Amino acid sequence: MTFIFTALLCMGLTLGLGTPVLTGALPKPVLRAQPHSVISKQNKVTFLCEGATTAKEYRLYKETYQNQWRRVISPNPKNKNEFSISKLDYHHAGRYRCQYLTLDGWSEYSDSLELVVTGFYSKPRLLAQPSPEVTEGRNVTLQCDSWQAHHCFILTKEGPQQLSRTLDSQCNINTWQYQVQFSVGPVTSSQRWTFTCYSFNNDSPQVWSEPSDPLELLISGTLHKPTIKAEPGSVITSGNSMDIWCKGTLDAEIYVLHKNGSQKPWGTQTLEKPENKAKFSIPSVTQLDAGQYCCYCYSSAGWSERSDTLELVVTGIYNIKPRLTALPSPVVTSGGNMTLQCVSWGGYDKFILTKEDQKFLSSVKSEFIHSRHYQALFSIDYATPDHKRTFRCYGYYKQTPQLWSVPSDPLEIHISGLSKKPSLLTHQGHILDPGKNLTLQCYSDIKYDRFVLYKLGGADFIQQDSQLTQSGLSMASFTLGSVSSSTGGRYRCYGAHNLSYEWSTSSDPLDILISGQFQIRPSLSVKPNSTVHSGDNVILLCKTADTVNTFILSKEGAAHQPQRLKPKFQFGEFQAEFSMNAVTSDLSGTYRCYGSAGSSLYLLSYASAPVELTVSATASEKQDHTVENLIRMGFAVMILIVLGILVFEAWGSQRQSQHAVRR
Repeated sequence: MTFIFTALLCMGLTLGLGTPVLTGALPKPVLRAQPHSVISKQNKVTFLCEGATTAKEYRLYKETYQNQWRRVISPNPKNKNEFSISKLDYHHAGRYRCQYLTLDGWSEYSDSLELVVTGFYSKPRLLAQPSPEVTEGRNVTLQCDSWQAHHCFILTKEGPQQLSRTLDSQCNINTWQYQVQFSVGPVTSSQRWTFTCYSFNNDSPQVWSEPSDPLELLISGTLHKPTIKAEPGSVITSGNSMDIWCKGTLDAEIYVLHKNGSQKPWGTQTLEKPENKAKFSIPSVTQLDAGQYCCYCYSSAGWSERSDTLELVVTGIYNIKPRLTALPSPVVTSGGNMTLQCVSWGGYDKFILTKEDQKFLSSVKSEFIHSRHYQALFSIDYATPDHKRTFRCYGYYKQTPQLWSVPSDPLEIHISGLSKKPSLLTHQGHILDPGKNLTLQCYSDIKYDRFVLYKLGGADFIQQDSQLTQSGLSMASFTLGSVSSSTGGRYRCYGAHNLSYEWSTSSDPLDILISGQFQIRPSLSVKPNSTVHSGDNVILLCKTADTVNTFILSKEGAAHQPQRLKPKFQFGEFQAEFSMNAVTSDLSGTYRCYGSAGSSLYLLSYASAPVELTVSATASEKQDHTVENLIRMGFAVMILIVLGILVFEAWGSQRQSQHAVRR
């Protein structure tokens, strides 16, 4: 029979522990509380008093009040009775005993049962010093503290080997918290170690606070350590979803994911049946998820070793995007060195380089360069085809090394120099006026599947499938359209095969210069005269009163690059002398000169007025040409004679063979 305690308080029964009763040699009853003797307020508790089968009556006493709360007369003989309290409050806390009556008299009192009611003060905090991760066989210090002034703290342990320990509190004058420290250990990996702490006052030792959050120690045991992995990767953009996998042994029953610096597991999974892995999902990653993680697994044999550390980085936290460039070019010769430069004005403490969204090189401290910009240089020695991937860089602050900025734009690195270089040419000349159309051609005697055009300092590559010419060359044409100031620059081309990531050796550089970019028009003159004889020395003088950084001399229709000279300031003018010693008739033609202001080597002034240079051949030069022609004719006649002899011998051999067949 079950009775409700709160109603019984009003009955006013006065028989207490001091009431004279007849006690004999009857067995002492056993008093238990269900579900437990430590119960939070407003919950239900049931006292179970177990006596003899001949019992006619049971009584339950609360020692503090010295009053009998309830007398139960059993209608039928039985060996136990129940007393229930439906909603616990502070006055229900205390010590209880029970007694039963038979025809032989009253039994002894049961052993005292202490009923603790929790939840009357705010919960304290339970910490492991310095961390809940503990090596097997070691001791650990657990600190329980609270902002409320309490006399005592009690530590309880869950599990088969339960314990409880009480210590008087002390006030920490630095934090003004009340706290105690419990020493626990040595710990073993064969069981779980989960603790909770409470606070209470001496005048009501069975009235406790709310329980602290449970603290489970992670014991690094001797069983095989699990592996930890992040999908899609350990560098993840804020707001994206990800999974962390912990893979252990086949008999693992519990998996625990722990974040370094935390006093409680990030997640715990108790499996319905043993499995060798568990998944911890983060639907939307935030900056709070960044940090270092490890995992453990637990089986009937105990705790595993600690897994390796997984560092989870969250990107996109800071919106100032750095810029990543390759110096001098994103194309590097196989086996060569390259430098990647990460620049930002965000004032980041460090920059880090990633390849395919994974860390590639250690972070580098930023340095101030100019105009509030900061940079870091990453050196890659001995580039190999393995470095042909997509790189990005990020910035971050040293206080939060796992919180990164938005990424730089991707930078592709290409490895060249693994096959013969192609050639790059233009039919429109090296110096073009704005608005003219430009087409560059890249060709090779190697049958490449495609060609790639790159402008030095640019971020993009232009690719074209190759075509086979009638002469057997592979070639691609790159139409750049109407030129402007942005077209000027140095170009190179590469050959590539479709099944290979590597490129050929670079072509020789081809400079495209754009004229008419400055309101300067230099003058050009020839010394000693515009008509000279072969073998004479000639000087083409380019000058202007305006400030220039470089003079450029070009010959109309020439295939070679224009000449450049630094000017000298003389007689109130900038001038440069382009010397031609021992000229030949090949140097005859139309010449122009230009000025460059230095802001860009490829942007030129307007052209000077054209100058016609005429080189006349001398008699000796004509004679030399006659001799050369006679020698060439002599060689040709000799080759014809040799070929005639070979044909005659072949014809004679064929006739002898036919005569032998007839015979």
